[in-house]
Amino acid sequence: MSMVNQFLWVIFPYICLAVFIVGHIYRYRTDQFNWTAKSSEFIEKKHLKLGSLMFHLGIIPVIGGHVAGLAVPQSWMESLGISDHMYHIGAVYIGSAFGFLTLAGMVLLTARRFTIRNVRKLSSASDMMVNVLLLFIVFMGMYSTLVTNAVQPEFNYRESVSVWFRGLFMLRPDASLMVNVPLAFKIHILAGFGIFGLWPFTRLVHVWSVPLNYVGRRYILYRKHRKFES
Repeated sequence: MSMVNQFLWVIFPYICLAVFIVGHIYRYRTDQFNWTAKSSEFIEKKHLKLGSLMFHLGIIPVIGGHVAGLAVPQSWMESLGISDHMYHIGAVYIGSAFGFLTLAGMVLLTARRFTIRNVRKLSSASDMMVNVLLLFIVFMGMYSTLVTNAVQPEFNYRESVSVWFRGLFMLRPDASLMVNVPLAFKIHILAGFGIFGLWPFTRLVHVWSVPLNYVGRRYILYRKHRKFES
């Protein structure tokens, strides 16, 4: 069992992170032409616009919450005057609100990709895999927050998961910290690392193609030409 834990909580995360970094470099150097999200907006716009808006409005605060909860030690939070009770309220109530928004957006986007025939024809296997995996990750995150925390209120992930997570990046991972973590949290974490491993080979690479030069570019002027009558 210790070998399994060592693989799941030390070897597997490092494999996913290595593939994430090397895979992006390789794809950027060899496949820039397909570095795109392959938008299907021209096929169906209504559900895409609503689902994408909900997902992006929800996922940004959710990512911020994960960074605060995993990367920032509990003692640092307390030194800033943020008690455990205050943090719990923010994580559960505010986090759940944005989590529901993200989940609703993913449900709509996934249903759109699988049920609208022309969108499904345009989609590759990796597109569908990304949709399903993202939906599963968000669902497990919500389940962990609302159900697992209610059933096991004594569990504090900042004393186990967060310490283990920071240990990965300090090259001192401790798999024993994850032994008593509830199953829902474990599944959520492993699926999250899994999508990092798949990221370079899917449409998710478009996340890094932020058009920053768009803000400072010159305006394009369009002039209306009048037809002169002879």
